Amino acid sequence: MSWSWIYPLLATVGLAVITVVSRSFFMIPERELPLPDWLKRGLKYAPLAALTAVIAPEILMAQGELIDTFMDARLPAVLFASVYYFWRRGILGTILVGMAVYLPLHIGWGW
Repeated sequence: MSWSWIYPLLATVGLAVITVVSRSFFMIPERELPLPDWLKRGLKYAPLAALTAVIAPEILMAQGELIDTFMDARLPAVLFASVYYFWRRGILGTILVGMAVYLPLHIGWGW
């Protein structure tokens, strides 16, 4: 009998337990945990830092390397979407403008 299935099962169960414990850590205590002011101020920037860490490599890198040409459809799309966002402050419009610039350049011209 092959026991090769046991390692993936243990890994999955272990990761599930770690996830549940780490996500419920702040709900376990009966009273609110005191946080230092510097940590509260720093946590305000966590979502922006996470979003930047996800989006920046997608814009500036191709196949694990920095892009080496300006003929990449992502750059004008980001530029136009950013300008629109600072002009109108609308998320849906920002996405639409970015895609309206990206798709013709990428599909139409092959950038």
